[in-house]
Amino acid sequence: MSIENKKYEYLPYITPFVVFALLGYLGTLTGISEAFLYPVKAIVTMIVLGFAWKYVNNEVCFIFDFISIAGGIIVFLFWIGLEGTYPLIGNPIGFNPWELSLGPFVCLLIAFRLFGAGIIVPLIEELFWRSFALRFLIDTNFVKIKPGTFSLFSFVLVSISFGFEHYRWLPGILAGFVYALCYYRTRNLFSPVLAHAVTNLLLGIYILWSGHWSFW
Repeated sequence: MSIENKKYEYLPYITPFVVFALLGYLGTLTGISEAFLYPVKAIVTMIVLGFAWKYVNNEVCFIFDFISIAGGIIVFLFWIGLEGTYPLIGNPIGFNPWELSLGPFVCLLIAFRLFGAGIIVPLIEELFWRSFALRFLIDTNFVKIKPGTFSLFSFVLVSISFGFEHYRWLPGILAGFVYALCYYRTRNLFSPVLAHAVTNLLLGIYILWSGHWSFW
């Protein structure tokens, strides 16, 4: 199936996101241990993302962006600073590698989790939410809309939807606003990916230091 067929132009933007989400639900439905499932989920999603990359890589220019780094730090501070001030959606079980694995495999599992949170998730979520959804809500023929085109309606709706994708919806909404603003500023998808990656990596370091596993 060729992406040159206009009907399938959305696939590179949504398929990695959907695959990652479905594999996550697989663990909930089957009871498969995250010690096995998360590495599989990370590897499979990376393979899917690799196939999609040639269709979307023109939107990503790898440049140092201090403002996006600062944005990622700000989101991280909100994420942990707002804890306990608002109701969560559901009851996050968390991801404790010390309970899921033993011996040297714990370090491997932590490495997969950091790689997933810091690299894979920012790429697939920013492709879906910021590149695809922001433009799709402007025009269903989203590819004709230039990346980073501002629309108040899509900016607000996508940011709120992004927030409610998470147990911690309030900092999630704030994150959606910050990442979108990073994108609008440069029209380079790498900017929100970088901000998102900084947030997730700092959060991962904080979780490992504090043992607050429910953040994972």
